[in-house]
Amino acid sequence: MFRRRTVLSVSAAAVLATAPLLTACGSGAHPGAAAVVGGERITVSQLQARVNDIRAAQSASPQAAELVRNTGRLNLATLNSMIFERVLERGAKDAGVKVTRRDVQQWRAAAEERAGGPERLKAMWLQQAIAPDEIDGVVRNQLLMDGLARRVGADRTQPDGQRRLAESLARTSRSMGIDVNPRYGTWDDRQVILGEHQDRWLMNAAPPQGPGMGQEAGQPGGEADGTG
Repeated sequence: MFRRRTVLSVSAAAVLATAPLLTACGSGAHPGAAAVVGGERITVSQLQARVNDIRAAQSASPQAAELVRNTGRLNLATLNSMIFERVLERGAKDAGVKVTRRDVQQWRAAAEERAGGPERLKAMWLQQAIAPDEIDGVVRNQLLMDGLARRVGADRTQPDGQRRLAESLARTSRSMGIDVNPRYGTWDDRQVILGEHQDRWLMNAAPPQGPGMGQEAGQPGGEADGTG
């Protein structure tokens, strides 16, 4: 199974109280659903479409065999990301965090320059199962995470800050009543993760290799501080 670089430690979230298990979906109540998040369905067809998009991009790469080999259980990894995106979106919205298209474009332009060009950046992210047409969404999620961290007073470079942000997202997760089709596992509200899946939290929006690694989103691009 592949692993993405993380921006939060799951061990920090492990101190949170265990949430009760939810009724499994995919039954008569939610036919055709991979998961239900906040009352909205993530359908099996939506999940498969994203997986197919990633596989198509990987297949077009000169490193196709290696990319596919390193991204086993892609269905689980992708569903994990799709659920987490919705939790993050809700948490950021509740905190008054906004990210504009200009914020995303500025950060992405800076990342492309650090990586050595747009194609190099796409190739780097594809190593982590990010299809080219998903890049803007990943950057937006990273900026939402940055903005939410500031809103809750969490310094993500410190263990206490990681814990504070994890607690905020876990509260949001519990409030959304996340219900996963049992064929994919069980959603863990404590860690905001799908079962024992190893793709933990949101990847750092910096390229996985090359210049600019470790630089926080919003530097030098736009910042999501709730001012819109």
